[in-house]
Amino acid sequence: MFYLLHGDDEFSSREQLKLLRQQGNFDYNQDTYYGGEVSLATLTATCDTLPFLTDQRLVILEGLPKKRRGEDSAPAASDTGSVASDGEAGETGKGGKAKKGKKSSKGESRASFEKGLAEYVTSMPASTVLVVLVDEVLDAAHPLLKAASQHGKVIQCTLPKGKALESWISKRAKGLGVSIAPDAAELLANFIGNHLRLLANELDKLATYVGAGGTIRVDTVRKLSAQVQEARIFDLTDALAQRNRKQALDILHDLLADGEPPLRIISMITTQVRTLLLVKELSQQGMRGSQIASTIGIAPFVVEKALRQPGKFSSAQLESAYRNLLETDAALKRSRLTPELALDLLVVSFGSEPQKV
Repeated sequence: MFYLLHGDDEFSSREQLKLLRQQGNFDYNQDTYYGGEVSLATLTATCDTLPFLTDQRLVILEGLPKKRRGEDSAPAASDTGSVASDGEAGETGKGGKAKKGKKSSKGESRASFEKGLAEYVTSMPASTVLVVLVDEVLDAAHPLLKAASQHGKVIQCTLPKGKALESWISKRAKGLGVSIAPDAAELLANFIGNHLRLLANELDKLATYVGAGGTIRVDTVRKLSAQVQEARIFDLTDALAQRNRKQALDILHDLLADGEPPLRIISMITTQVRTLLLVKELSQQGMRGSQIASTIGIAPFVVEKALRQPGKFSSAQLESAYRNLLETDAALKRSRLTPELALDLLVVSFGSEPQKV
């Protein structure tokens, strides 16, 4: 059986792969390769290897080779796409487990690899389950898509948006044995977006809190979801960036009314200001969102939100706000100000240009 999982939803693709692993009795007959690091000959040699002490072998290919500069989507006439085009036999280890293949030969283009694999699928042993994961939506004319449609199964995983995302959240909650109120699903969708792995983690936590048969409501989400609270802090600084102090104060007082401790609010604002400083600096160096998230170790959706804000503040304003936060934190710990007054003063002065000495 040949499975082709393609689309921009990496989380759902991984879950589908997990299900496929559970459906078969593969034991030690599992091999994983990565596109660009394995030749077609090694991959197909592994697929041709009979399973050891079981009925099936699972072979996984994560990604496809990268296209070379100037490479067309169709293979050149000289690229026959044959299994033995690079002359590599593909070694096998003890118990029939294939060793990691060598990098594709210089004469093997991506188009040739795809065409050769699509042709091979038609004669693949019945004992082999081949799963190919591609993190992009493939064109209808793609040879692997055609091969999977005729000789296997196509599973397209696309990130849900809008109402489809809220529906995904509701179905996910139902699968965990709980229900979620529509406004709570909308809240999660608005603040976390279609970062499905983060949503799944939040729903796991919320479902555990309400218990089997319980209902996840807005107040529960606001109380327990750190991602939502962090996003609300972004809304607060968004309001400050637009010089809308009334809206900022309203959000602040809502957070306090929800039971958020003042020191925690200051800690979250401080974390965000530090994030804005880092994102501003790294984006000025030419880094993209995914690179920034990986470099400073934060969630991609946080970087996405942060990238919309640095232009609204100068570095001097952010540094001044950071100092004010530290001073407010110290004043609260010394009980020199009431929490509400300290935070109100912080919001009023936030983002002001530092005074010149």
